[in-house]
Amino acid sequence: MLTELKVETNNKTELLDVTRRVQEVIDDHGMADGVCHLFVPHTTAGLTLNENWDPSVRTDIVRTLNDVIPADNDYRHSEGNSPAHIKATLTGASSTLLVQDGQLRLGTWQGVYLAEFDGPRQRTMLVKIVPD
Repeated sequence: MLTELKVETNNKTELLDVTRRVQEVIDDHGMADGVCHLFVPHTTAGLTLNENWDPSVRTDIVRTLNDVIPADNDYRHSEGNSPAHIKATLTGASSTLLVQDGQLRLGTWQGVYLAEFDGPRQRTMLVKIVPD
């Protein structure tokens, strides 16, 4: 069961909470137990799991990534988006999550985030659920 989700991003760099959308895919397919594979087929976007209670955590992550990987450096890539490629490499393009009793098995404060590093754009997130 493969589902393609379209995600609209709004900023150059941001973390968008997509937890609800991933859970909706599980709900739509009625899967009770199994695994949920997520993949973002982009070289300037990624996926990460992190706190979803306090939005300032997202702000801190984005600010720190921007500090560590500055926009102005002696990058060679002619498109001018090398920082986005580097940030996407650090976050990764995939994640595998467990599903139990029809729910994503996340930690108390965890959420799933699409990490945009070269927006705003329309991004694709592939969700593959595999029942036990």
